[in-house]
Amino acid sequence: MKTLYKLLLTVLALGQVHAQDKADYSFSLSQAIEHAVQSNYSAINASRDIEAAKQKKWETTTMGLPQINGNVGYQNNFKIATNVINFNGQQATLQFGQYNSMDAGLQLTQLIFDGSYLVGLESAKTYLKISENAKVKTSQEIRELTIKAYGDVLLAEESVAIVERNKVVLEKTLNDTKQIYKNGFIEEETVERLQITLAEVNSSLDYAKRMKIIATNMLKLLMGIELDQNIALTDKLDDLTAKNIDLVILSESFDVKNNIDYQIGKNLEESNRLLLKLERSKAMPSLGAQVNFGYNTFGSRFTMFDADQKWYNYSNVGVGLNVPIFSSFGRSSRTQQAKIALEQAKTKLVETEQRLKLQYQKAKSDYEYSVAQYDNSKNTLRLAERIENKQSVKFKEGLSTSFEFTEAQRQLYAAQQSFLQSMVEVVNKRAALEKITAKN
Repeated sequence: MKTLYKLLLTVLALGQVHAQDKADYSFSLSQAIEHAVQSNYSAINASRDIEAAKQKKWETTTMGLPQINGNVGYQNNFKIATNVINFNGQQATLQFGQYNSMDAGLQLTQLIFDGSYLVGLESAKTYLKISENAKVKTSQEIRELTIKAYGDVLLAEESVAIVERNKVVLEKTLNDTKQIYKNGFIEEETVERLQITLAEVNSSLDYAKRMKIIATNMLKLLMGIELDQNIALTDKLDDLTAKNIDLVILSESFDVKNNIDYQIGKNLEESNRLLLKLERSKAMPSLGAQVNFGYNTFGSRFTMFDADQKWYNYSNVGVGLNVPIFSSFGRSSRTQQAKIALEQAKTKLVETEQRLKLQYQKAKSDYEYSVAQYDNSKNTLRLAERIENKQSVKFKEGLSTSFEFTEAQRQLYAAQQSFLQSMVEVVNKRAALEKITAKN
């Protein structure tokens, strides 16, 4: 009995650990965005790109700092070279060298001046800025996608709730209609029409539930949450819609320079400007210095590590100047290519500026239209509810046909879905407008 009791405790403990491993998450929209920006897989790699760019910047910087290299070499002359010399008109053969030799030394090099190095330092800063802007763009895209995914989940949840309510009402109506049919007051076709409508509602409910699962998993993926974890959304769709209806944003000025795509275009222009500067710097001389210090030793046998082995010191210092003189116009060709690339980048930036202005106009128009559609959908839903209520009363009193009643129901169901979609559109279009104006 005690053994069984211990076993039950163990099972319960394992169950609690498993439950802790699959902890539930609860998010408002702002919390979901914050979590996604930090934990999304693309966002994580974008942060790593910035760290890599910082390391690349330091790597470039070290090229102009002192460099120290050590070397150790061993050579075995198993066949010593023979030399022939003339001595008093007679030729003699001599062998110079030792069978074994070893060398160990240090070399210190220092770049004194190189135009390419100076351009490289500027390029490293620009490369870091490119990575930082890429991170900003990734964050903005993740924010917009998270808002859309969050809204899709709320849309699916509301759709399931509405369809379930419609199903309950329709099932009651169908049951009442069957009783009336059994009493012989209506035709069987009336019951069949309601059965068809109920089948359509059941199909819509099944589809809505499936879409809820897919939408929730998509949100988890964007937020960097494992798909087997559970999440709950605390914001409601109607509350989000109300928060996002603010037409004041339509009167705000748009500065294209705040847009991240424009900034990325400026980075491209700067990169090509530095490329041109680099090609021009290659026509400049470069100057460097080095210091060598080392020891070598020789022997007919391998005794290099014996305590009494004699080692000989050597050291030298040198300065080298490299002056480009003539490259058969190769440098000139590369410089002209860099000039063309710079002009292309400038033209691309102008195109980007005009494209962003057009996108802003469209985003503003889309947002304004979504708000108008939301108001229209709300009014349409109220009318559809009134029509459906009237037709329901008439149908129960025998003053309306089943066809008219089912048509009123379908109009109501369509109006409900249209209203839900209009709320999501307000939230999404506001997010798209804020993205292009950099208001987030």
